[in-house]
Amino acid sequence: MRYKQAKQLKNLQESSAIWWQNLRKKDPISLLLYLTLRLSIFSVLGVFALLMGFIFIKGIAYLDLDLFAWEYNSQNVSMMPAIINTLTMVFISLLIAMPLGILGAIFLNEYGRKDSKILSIIAVATETLVGIPSIVYGLFGYLAFVIYFGLGYSLLAGCLTLSIMVLPLILRSSQEALLAVPLSYREASFALGAGKLRTIFAVVLPAATPGIVAGVILGIGKIVGESAALLYTSASVAKVAGMLDSGRTLSVHMYIISSEGLHINEAYSTAMVLVLIVLGINFISNIVAKKLTKA
Repeated sequence: MRYKQAKQLKNLQESSAIWWQNLRKKDPISLLLYLTLRLSIFSVLGVFALLMGFIFIKGIAYLDLDLFAWEYNSQNVSMMPAIINTLTMVFISLLIAMPLGILGAIFLNEYGRKDSKILSIIAVATETLVGIPSIVYGLFGYLAFVIYFGLGYSLLAGCLTLSIMVLPLILRSSQEALLAVPLSYREASFALGAGKLRTIFAVVLPAATPGIVAGVILGIGKIVGESAALLYTSASVAKVAGMLDSGRTLSVHMYIISSEGLHINEAYSTAMVLVLIVLGINFISNIVAKKLTKA
């Protein structure tokens, strides 16, 4: 056992010595860029660890079974209705946005002409829509779905608003993932006698799955963390909502109980659960992406 530990220590020292020698051989500009890159990476990791540590330390101390009661009241401020509404919102929004985004990316990338002005306009419009503040989407959803279509403050109005909000993100990420697939994949498929549609769905799409899933994960994070747009569309009733009923998500729930000033500690616990849900969804999405890629 000691021999194995001594051998590992020796290998570590040799690796450190080789790393330092390679570092000294670099020219000053490359060395500066290298050290800046390292500093940036560790800074991001440090901020992430600090943020997660703060949320979990503050939140886990006040995590109680009463926070997971089926019904919300002023004594338990249960987050269970908000959790169910959040998962429903994620599922319905992605059910609308994912097919439109992925199929739209396939059409633009595989069937559209590269020199088309319409495609360039669509690309600019999509990138612009990605950067629009969420409260603008909320106002649009309020005017369009709540008032004009008569859905009122409801989960459905919130889902439609969020699906429009994440659609450009999924479209652009799917388009970039399809562009990253080498042209040789398509040529090899055509050489084997496969048609264009079969090539897209049997060869190109599986190869682009990791990039598409990355865009979907970003969309999920945007849906789960959204509050401004939902205050205008699905409002903030603390109950398990039907599609035509008003209901709050976890982010809205956290905003309301923290703004009231009476349940700040429970707000930290809600934030911790929100982070865990996002991490869980990301983990499951990555597993699904690997399964699809292997298939």
